[in-house]
Amino acid sequence: MNFISVQNIFFSYSNNEDGSLAKNAVNGVSLEIKKGEFIALLGHNGCGKSTIAKHLNAMLLPDSGKVYIDGDDTCDEEKTYDIRKKVGLVLQNPDNQLVASIVEEDVAFGPENLGVEPEKIRIRVDNALKAVDMYEYRKHAPFKLSGGQKQRVAIAGILAMQPECIVLDEPTAMLDPNGRNEVLSTLLKLNKQNGMTVVLITHYMDEAVLADRVVVMDKGKILTLGTPREVFSQVELLKKHRLDVPQATELAYKLKGCGLNIDKMPLNEEECVKMLEEVLK
Repeated sequence: MNFISVQNIFFSYSNNEDGSLAKNAVNGVSLEIKKGEFIALLGHNGCGKSTIAKHLNAMLLPDSGKVYIDGDDTCDEEKTYDIRKKVGLVLQNPDNQLVASIVEEDVAFGPENLGVEPEKIRIRVDNALKAVDMYEYRKHAPFKLSGGQKQRVAIAGILAMQPECIVLDEPTAMLDPNGRNEVLSTLLKLNKQNGMTVVLITHYMDEAVLADRVVVMDKGKILTLGTPREVFSQVELLKKHRLDVPQATELAYKLKGCGLNIDKMPLNEEECVKMLEEVLK
């Protein structure tokens, strides 16, 4: 059984002022995610990515269709608590998620609200901070940290609640390259070493390349999905919908248009260099 099952869901936020029905933010989306998968969700602003994310921990409920988390229906109010323990949500701006004046107190906030015993909270906080390489900052004030460090603390706060899945809504959008690398390294470690299911919403193609599967949305629907290579090989389809591809793929696509014999589109710099060595022999 899939850990997350999204079955033909529709959702609109409200009706228009004139009383007419609002346009669906999500328009018939179905998606299956296995336990331990790393999924990247791409698309323009307003395409429905964040709306999908909020459905995965029952922050939003579908107007029609179903969302199941480990077999639990998100519309079942008796299961809401269990679902939110299983799926943690990290927001784009960490300042909106940090609530305490000391890092370790902030990380402890979630477990405290879950009613975890103090002795166990101490262990969870220490383990969560170590998992994101922020243990040495446990006595620091969050507002004195860099953007990447703040986001890692926000992730630690979710980890301390011991979810089975972490959903991140553009967590690197406000970060510099170093901050982005810090967060991505943390996510890869959690996924590959700890087996945690990760759903990453991003605008950055080089981040999406790291995922097991990429889901591309447009106008509330899934445009295409597959492995990074399967998705980014569809350059013309993505460009038709004004979506980008990784820079290495873009270069190969243009060179192929100039007549070079390129069969396999590269996804990163290393693959691009190897491709150029082969075609320029």
